[in-house]
Amino acid sequence: MKPIKLISGVLTVGFWTLMSRILGVVREVMILAFVGPGPLMDAFVAAFRLPNMFRRFFAEGAFNAAFVPMFSKKYEGEEDPLVFARDALSGLAFVLLILTALALIFMPALVYATAGGFVGDARFDLTVGYGRIVFPYILLISLAALFSGALNATGHFAAAAAAPVLLNIFVISFMVIGAYVGGAAIFWLIWAIPFAGAAQLVVVWIAAERAGIRVRPARPRLTPDMRQLVRTAIPAALAGGVMQLNLLVGQFVASGYEKAVGWLYAADRLYQLPLGVVGIAVTVVLLPDLSRKLKAQDHVGGRAALSRSGELSLALTIPASVALVVIPLPLVSVLFQRGATGASDSAAIALAVAIYGLGLPSFVLQKVFQPLYFARENTRTPFNYAVVSMLINAVLAIGLAPFIGWIAPAIATTVAGWSMALQLFFGARKMGEVASFDDRFFTRLWRICAASALMGGTLFAGQLLLGPLLAQPWVRGLALTLLIAIGIVAYGIAGQLLGAFSLSEIRNLVRRRGKKDTSPS
Repeated sequence: MKPIKLISGVLTVGFWTLMSRILGVVREVMILAFVGPGPLMDAFVAAFRLPNMFRRFFAEGAFNAAFVPMFSKKYEGEEDPLVFARDALSGLAFVLLILTALALIFMPALVYATAGGFVGDARFDLTVGYGRIVFPYILLISLAALFSGALNATGHFAAAAAAPVLLNIFVISFMVIGAYVGGAAIFWLIWAIPFAGAAQLVVVWIAAERAGIRVRPARPRLTPDMRQLVRTAIPAALAGGVMQLNLLVGQFVASGYEKAVGWLYAADRLYQLPLGVVGIAVTVVLLPDLSRKLKAQDHVGGRAALSRSGELSLALTIPASVALVVIPLPLVSVLFQRGATGASDSAAIALAVAIYGLGLPSFVLQKVFQPLYFARENTRTPFNYAVVSMLINAVLAIGLAPFIGWIAPAIATTVAGWSMALQLFFGARKMGEVASFDDRFFTRLWRICAASALMGGTLFAGQLLLGPLLAQPWVRGLALTLLIAIGIVAYGIAGQLLGAFSLSEIRNLVRRRGKKDTSPS
């Protein structure tokens, strides 16, 4: 895959991920307006986190880390990749059916283990009931991840990137229908989840069929390839599980404080917007590309792909991080403060957003560095690093909570994020030149930081000038849009003048994006 095709893939995935994240913000706006911070939202967040936790084990995280490099090598080689995909599909479905059945039976124990602060009040029984409705989502979304991984490995990024949009579309649609026909908003919200999972699976399955990836389930078989898949996936699953344990530790701590689970969830969803657009887009495209280059011993191409991905990621992430730290309250109040969400809720969510914003670059850098390990089918090293990160998170979240209260998990998440990124960075240096950034990356990095700092000063001044308008319900949306536009223009001008990036270079990449590259990769 040539650099232009790498950027093209990033842009394709990034576009659909951006659509998903924008609709995700709309989704959260509706949830906070119709449900709002409180027992119902706390129960929903805790219930929905259960399938999402296992999703990191069996879907995007562990599964892609193991499946994509193996499928890519078979697709590029002489072995039949569809036989491998069929066995992987059958084995995954078998395991997930058992897991789902056990979870439905032992849901009270799961809730007790992940949200112990709910015991003794109405939130516990609510979470158990909601969990039994939404948990089958893990089966549907994990199978969808298999087809998405196969599509990504063969260079078909659009359908796999577009499918997650359906979750937000279904939630938004169900809640709009609920508001129109009546009934509890939480009822419509909960039932939207399994329907969305089914729709996502159907979309990527059809896309795979059209791409020639015709996979049918069969009797599970423990072939040599499946043994290798399991050996590779288990450490990746444990690594992903460690990161999920970080979230669960935070939720466990927050569950002892009124509304805190909902506050942290809302803050998490806001900073996930830039994280998803940049981090997921780069990882989805970079992992198959690095796998092919490593197989071909193309170290120069691999280093260039890594450097351009890191450069593009930080050029988008650092200014987003600065914005989350400088103007969190305008962002939160304009987006979320309505209906069941009041000013005190906005202030709490904004504090968490600013803290998460400090960690945003670390989370994206993890997405950049991890493919270096996964492309080599090395999932043990990231797992070891993740364990260290988990211990740091747990010590800080639990240890700080008695002194600073519900915000401790946010601080712990940010510190743990940077510890993980630094471990991945220094560990990658042992892989040689292919795992290091080139001179252009470091030249542009400090310029990106300088341009972001200038943008931050501009945003701070703009916030002061537009403060009265940001407080007026009828114009605050326009005022926030203007403030963000000012920040984007300021960053664009500063970045161009300082040499952080070249706007003409970006235009050329976008202009050439649709052209077919017939040169060998």
